[in-house]
This record gives sequence, structure tokens and C-alpha cells, in this order.
Amino acid sequence: MSTPVVLVVAAALLLIVAIAVFAALRRRPWEMPQAPRPGIDYAPGVGDDDSVPRDTVRRTVTDVVSPALADLTADPAFADLDVVQAAAAQSLELSAEIESDAQSSVDELLIETPEPAQGRLQRLRGRLARSNTAIGKGLLTLLSRDTIDAKTWDEIEEILLVADLGVGPTDELIEQLKAHVRVHSPADAEQVKQWLHDDLLALVDPTMDRTVHSLTPGRPAVVLVVGVNGTGKTTTTGKLARLLVAEDRSVVLAAADTFRAAAADQLQTWGERVGAAVVRGPEGGDPASVAFDAVAVAREAGVDTVVIDTAGRLHTKTGLMDELGKVKRVVEKQSPVDEVLLVLDATTGQNGLVQARVFAEVVAVTGVVLTKLDGTARGGIVVAVQRELGVPVKLVGLGEGPDDLAPFDPQAFVEALISAS
Repeated sequence: MSTPVVLVVAAALLLIVAIAVFAALRRRPWEMPQAPRPGIDYAPGVGDDDSVPRDTVRRTVTDVVSPALADLTADPAFADLDVVQAAAAQSLELSAEIESDAQSSVDELLIETPEPAQGRLQRLRGRLARSNTAIGKGLLTLLSRDTIDAKTWDEIEEILLVADLGVGPTDELIEQLKAHVRVHSPADAEQVKQWLHDDLLALVDPTMDRTVHSLTPGRPAVVLVVGVNGTGKTTTTGKLARLLVAEDRSVVLAAADTFRAAAADQLQTWGERVGAAVVRGPEGGDPASVAFDAVAVAREAGVDTVVIDTAGRLHTKTGLMDELGKVKRVVEKQSPVDEVLLVLDATTGQNGLVQARVFAEVVAVTGVVLTKLDGTARGGIVVAVQRELGVPVKLVGLGEGPDDLAPFDPQAFVEALISAS
């Protein structure tokens, strides 16, 4: 190969090498990669498109919403942005109002509607009659005999005394029955029923005022509930609240039995069921203070009636009885006490009269509530307690149901006593 040809080939090779070096220099393969920019997640995600790098700049919420809002406000109907904002605010207010109304409706559904007071005793008369057959059926059988001798009168006297009528009322009733027998003996069953009805009704005394004074113009009426342990006092207070609510009274309950936390909790449950507010204090606190606060709350709220549940106490415990007197005196510093209801267990019979006397001396009882009257054949206790205290039986408990507290109706009561006959 000649020298010129060699030189041409060498020049061509040098040119090729130069071009390759120049291209390599433009790629700069030795340059280190830049550090990752902060805030960018470079890890691949599920469903990511590999053609769109994850560090691609994305639009913010403002970037997206602003054009949409601009399009909306471009409409002549929404030319004024204030109109849009006002419409949004109105919508929010309407939603809140609907939610509030819905919650109120739920609350109303949770509040119970007590059974009307009128006719409660009539509804329960069958239960009362079944438990008081001694007076009705027993006397009817004896007085319907062809011959009524001294032994028969002794049996009649025993029935009446066992029924807790008391010695004085028993003697009076026997004298009345003897007078009937002298004139109309022998008598048929219907005639004897009429004797018993008229004479027992006279003993029960339908002329006594049995109204529970729960409405006083210009201020809340105050009802104080007292009694010994175990008579069902707190339960009676709750049932009384239901009775008052059934008569369209607004009620505040005072949990002045501060020695038993369970009593306050129990009263709270009774109140919530009928929408009655409950004022309570710390466990072991001053009962008089709770009662005073309850009356103040009721006065401020314009409530009709305050019912004060006091702690059960033995009538023989002087200190506890003095404390009960204090509760009444403290309440009377801002409002008179309109009713003092003494709760008595009808099954205790004549023993309850001893309790009644002591309570009457301390707090001036104005009426009696007889509980558990359906569980005893001692219906005569109604007459006995009225004679002992000189105050009427105003309410009777005839069962465990929430509406089984009834205003006492002498006529219905006597009819129940003799209906078993």
C-alpha cells in the first residue's frame, strides 16, 4: 500500500475516534445524580403510569376549585359572590335546624306519657278487691245468716280488727250493723251489701279534702315526701312526679336523700322518663341545702311543683327526726311547704300508726300515701290512719307499675272492698 493511501486511512480513523470522544463528552457519564428533592415520594404507587413521573407538578385544591367557582360566578344568576356565600350559609343553617329538630323529636320519643290520673283507682279496683276479701266476703257470709248470735258478732269483730280497722271504728261499724239487723233480719245478700257500702263509706269519710296541692299561683308548690325506711318513699316520689305530669304540671324533683347515692340515681331515672328536672347534691351532703336549691331552681324556671324526696328514717331516732324538721324550716325561708305526704306501708298495719304520730309531730303531715295496699287484706288501715292523724289518705299504691299510684277515691275503694262478696 502506497504512503498516500495509508495517510488517508489513518486520517479517517482519527476523525471517527474524535467524533466518538466528542459524543461521549456530551453525555458526561461520570457526573453524580442530583440528590432527591424534599417532599417528593419517588416510590412507585399502585396503578402509577410509568410515563408520568411522580415528581410531576400537580394542581392544588385552590387551582382546581378556583376555575370551577369562576365558572359558577360567571353565570348571571350568581354574578355576586356574596349571593353564593349567603346561599351556602343559609343551607348550613337549614341543615343545622333540621338536625336539631330531628334530635328534639328523638328526645320527645324517649319521654314517656304517663297514664291520666282520672280513673286509675277504678282500673285497679279488681286488684284491690282480690286482696281485701276479708271485709267483703267474710262479712257478707256472716251477716247473711238466718240467725246472728253473739258468737257471730264476735267473728265479725275479729274480721274487722284483723283488717286493721282499729278498735274505735270497729265498735262504730258493729253498732251500725246491729241496728240494721234488728230492723231487717234476716236480710238477703244485696241488702247486706248495701249496709256494708253505706257504713264503710261513712267511716272512710268522703267529705275529707284529698286534693294534692300541687299548683299555687305566683310560685312553685312544694311537696315534701317523708317516711321510714323501706316504705317505698323514693319510688313513690317518682310515681308522684308521673301523676303530676299526667295532670299537665311541670315538675322539679329534689334528691334530698343524700345518704344513699342509689336514691339520687333512682330519682334521676324517674325524672328523665317524664322530662322532670332533678336537683341533687354531693353524697353525704346537707339535705336541707339540696331542698332549698331545688325550690330556688323551680322558682327561677317558673315550674309548677317541687317534690322533695327525703331520707328514710326511723321514728325513734331523734337526731334524724330533727334533721327532717330542719329541711322543712330551711325550705320555708323562701317558700311555704304546701304538702307533707307521709308514706306508709299498708302491710305494717297498726305498727304504722306509731310511726305516723311521730312524723306528724315533727313536720305537720297533711296527707298520707298508703303503699302496697294491693298486697294486704288490711284495707281497714285507711280508716285507722285517718282517725289517728286527722288527715286524709290522698294517694294509694296498688302495684309495681310506674302508673300504679292513684288518687284515693273513697267510693271506688269501698266498692272494691265489698265487690268480692
